[in-house]
Amino acid sequence: MSRRSSVGIVDYGMGNLYSVAKAIEHLGGKAVISQQPAELAACDRLIFPGVGAFGDCMAALEERELDEFLRIAAQNRPFLGICLGMQALMESSLEHGEHAGLGILPGRVLPFPEEVLDTAEGAKRKVPHMGWNQLHQLTAHPLFAGVPQDAQFYFVHSFYVEPAHPDLLAAFTDYGFPFCAALAVDNLFALQCHPEKSGAAGLQLLGNFLQWSGDCLGGCDIA
Repeated sequence: MSRRSSVGIVDYGMGNLYSVAKAIEHLGGKAVISQQPAELAACDRLIFPGVGAFGDCMAALEERELDEFLRIAAQNRPFLGICLGMQALMESSLEHGEHAGLGILPGRVLPFPEEVLDTAEGAKRKVPHMGWNQLHQLTAHPLFAGVPQDAQFYFVHSFYVEPAHPDLLAAFTDYGFPFCAALAVDNLFALQCHPEKSGAAGLQLLGNFLQWSGDCLGGCDIA
């Protein structure tokens, strides 16, 4: 890369900001952690990370006046949502009551259904879904370049995204049933898993994000 790509990491008081920043710096990018829309707007691309509860996330974004900024920024530069940062892009969530999301993507956030938590052996799957699981790619997206099909990524979450349109789905993961693990549309990509904690496969995906222009290059349709 001829110039270090600047990556704005949205700081709203929640999330694994420094592990994301460390991964970006390791890959040769310039990480800018900020709560200020003007500072984030000056960056080439944005990462919206998150860990925690949906309602708290939305309240923190609104308090810092980052909600409207994200709605605009998600349309005009390469944008990556991670974990709660993926869920908050949706229209609503049923986590601890019903909460409105950013509404950038159509769909909702739901709890794992009780009936899928039973295993064939009669045991219960644990919630949160935490640990390593396979990412089954459904698109030839630029962010998946060099990432092996069914690579292991690290997850930690108690709720999952249900997109309103199946053509948003870029990858799925199984945990008693197949759930949405990645979304892609235009310049926006989002993951339920944590690429910054996912070893070589996660670093490959983040490195691809640093090089990505925001175009799908013909690879955003379901295969």
